[in-house]
Amino acid sequence: MTRLTTLFDDFGQSPWIDNIRRDWLEDGTLASLVASGARGVTSNPAIFAKAFATSSAYDALLGQAHSSDPEVVFESLACADVRDACDVLSALHQQSRDDFARGLRRYSDGFVSLEVSPRLARDTAGTIEAAKKLWNQVDRPNVMIKIPATHEGLAAITAVLAEGINVNVTLIFSLERYGEVLAAWCEGLEAAAAAGRDLSSLASVASFFVSRVDAAVDQLLSDGDVLRGRIANAQVAAAYELYLETMASARVVALLDAGAQVQRPLWASTSPKNPAYDDLIYVNSIVANETVNTMPDATLAAALDHGSFRESLLASPASLAATASLVSLLPSAISLAEVTDRLEREGVDAFVASYEDLLEIVSSKTSGK
Repeated sequence: MTRLTTLFDDFGQSPWIDNIRRDWLEDGTLASLVASGARGVTSNPAIFAKAFATSSAYDALLGQAHSSDPEVVFESLACADVRDACDVLSALHQQSRDDFARGLRRYSDGFVSLEVSPRLARDTAGTIEAAKKLWNQVDRPNVMIKIPATHEGLAAITAVLAEGINVNVTLIFSLERYGEVLAAWCEGLEAAAAAGRDLSSLASVASFFVSRVDAAVDQLLSDGDVLRGRIANAQVAAAYELYLETMASARVVALLDAGAQVQRPLWASTSPKNPAYDDLIYVNSIVANETVNTMPDATLAAALDHGSFRESLLASPASLAATASLVSLLPSAISLAEVTDRLEREGVDAFVASYEDLLEIVSSKTSGK
């Protein structure tokens, strides 16, 4: 038993890994991580850009590309990576489906996430079309299509879920937007049920970004302020309170009674941006049942090595409430809404920039073949 299996077995939180690489699929690294307790995989344009730039594993495949369009080439290779990763996780996914069917958990696990083009973050119709295309291309029951929680993305989330497609809602920075995501999820499942779809096979997570909030808020607080490094986890606590409240609502209970899975909160961006902070500040402190923590390589390795999950600020109702209340202690001059709005815009822009860099890499490696 590893610390990651303890995290899931004893505390109900699923550790996922925030990385995917072709060489990991070929040399057994991903399979080894799954054997160590990782229960899912997330990807994004920045992750693929790094993999394509630093690994030679894609060179032969790029040399065999049948298209001169770098976006078409990337999409084909990304879908192949995600498809193969889904196969690595297929046994775990089936076991979790069985556990769900037996009533042991309110969700299934073992998913691999693939994001629609960041260029579509403000395009509802384009996002819906892209999500359907990626879903069909990967053609695995344990793929999740990532859709950003922009204003335009909310309607796409509902529409895609209504089609019976698993959705990872990404780039959530504020409690207000998280509430809108929960509503979009409910609407999607209700539409899926009305269309006669099997709700038990429809999975979703809501990715709440953590460390970037502290990185932004800390800049607005004076040195030595007791709130430095605490607001991100306070927002997590408030989000978990909202999750518990929403899952107990009559609307959601009706969906659960109809066979639906819960939409778990997923804590994303969980490596500290401030090197002075503990390397597991966004892991040990935010352990909670029916949640996911997706970690980059170094953070996952640290959790395996010295994770201490009983330190969670979310462990008891009293600690949960006290942690959530810290948000209200911010000075009146600091608008958390303005901070999170800016983080959403910057997040979209950063993913677009990473995507453009990725396409340039693909283009340069295919043009010389």
